[in-house]
Amino acid sequence: MGGGRGPDVRLRVLEAITDTALRDLDLDKLFEVMVWRVRELFAVDTATILLLDVRGEQLVAKATSGLEEEVFQGVRIPVGTGFAGRVAREREPVALDHVDESTVVNPLLWERGLRALLGVPMVTQGEVVGVLHVGSTTPRRFADEEVDLLQLVADRLAMAAHTHRSRSERAAAAMLQDSLLPGLLPTSPDWDLAARYVTGAESGVGGDWYDVFDLPGGRIGLVVGDVAGNGLAAAIVMGRLRSALRAYALEFTDPAEVLGKLDRKATHFAGHGMATVAYAVVETATGRMDLALAGHLPPLIAVPGRETAFVDAPLGPPVGYGLAITGRRSARADIPFGALIAFYTDGLVERRELDLDSRLETLRRVVTPVSPERACVRIMAALVGDRPATDDITLLAIRHKHASEPDRAAAPWITSTP
Repeated sequence: MGGGRGPDVRLRVLEAITDTALRDLDLDKLFEVMVWRVRELFAVDTATILLLDVRGEQLVAKATSGLEEEVFQGVRIPVGTGFAGRVAREREPVALDHVDESTVVNPLLWERGLRALLGVPMVTQGEVVGVLHVGSTTPRRFADEEVDLLQLVADRLAMAAHTHRSRSERAAAAMLQDSLLPGLLPTSPDWDLAARYVTGAESGVGGDWYDVFDLPGGRIGLVVGDVAGNGLAAAIVMGRLRSALRAYALEFTDPAEVLGKLDRKATHFAGHGMATVAYAVVETATGRMDLALAGHLPPLIAVPGRETAFVDAPLGPPVGYGLAITGRRSARADIPFGALIAFYTDGLVERRELDLDSRLETLRRVVTPVSPERACVRIMAALVGDRPATDDITLLAIRHKHASEPDRAAAPWITSTP
């Protein structure tokens, strides 16, 4: 290995990647230490670590020794393009014995005077997380042993990067989700609400959300949605859909038209995202509710003196991928005094080992025209109990009560979050 050849080189590499002192370093410091060690161990002039961005579309320079401009200038390489992009796409080591615009897309590499490059993929749990590459300013052919040893280093770095990203993304997703979920729900003399949100034990932070907001003309908007997937990516899509739906709700009165606009937006700007959404608009003075469903389970309505039933509304396709080519339709229902409406996501009723129809029937039986808070307590006790949820659970209940009933606050609708 250039100046590092010898029978002890493999041992030195193994010692470098298993050094217990590295465990206490944050990711940036670990990368800084390792590129310096790689440069020394492999007797090269440059060593660089690039990580995939959140979308998995571009490699971003994160650490380097001997080629600091890559990090300082925010170099980004599309996957499949140039030298590093080819390593990430093919998931195999790539060696170059000449470096110019015909073999690499980053001019910094040939401007640095590099004559040879060796890059290996950083792979963990079957996923590419980045690329590690080294360069020499003198002509050089990297031996098979050097390729294998550099791959060992890359595997160690990939594991650290994956662990760090998982923790960071989970924390970021949780913060984003918490910031977008309503705080104290609005109240009025005639209407009361309550909600529950539980993160799934298996899914981590997901894309469930609920929303309640005032609309012109004494109306309120009620939303329950579920973005496919989990983690930061799902939380980001959730945030975008939530904001877009609020904007469309101010422009269009028909929930079906709002979901149609949301579908168009999601399809055009988030082509790989999909979500189910239930959106309802309630006229607080009359108790009339207009409802549209995009791939979402229908809410339940419990009216005093009647059997609880699922609201009869057309079920359109989910939002995303432009599936609603024939348009969307809404339904209208009356919410008389004393009636309760319960919206929910599928995490409340779906369990791998249990029949969905029986779970839905259990939910129907337990929903009664009581206060929203009491309804949430009863529903969660019956459907969740003392078992952790495997998927996110969202539950939103609203009741049309008589003005003479006890109220949480004798004031018009007051929303605590914008």
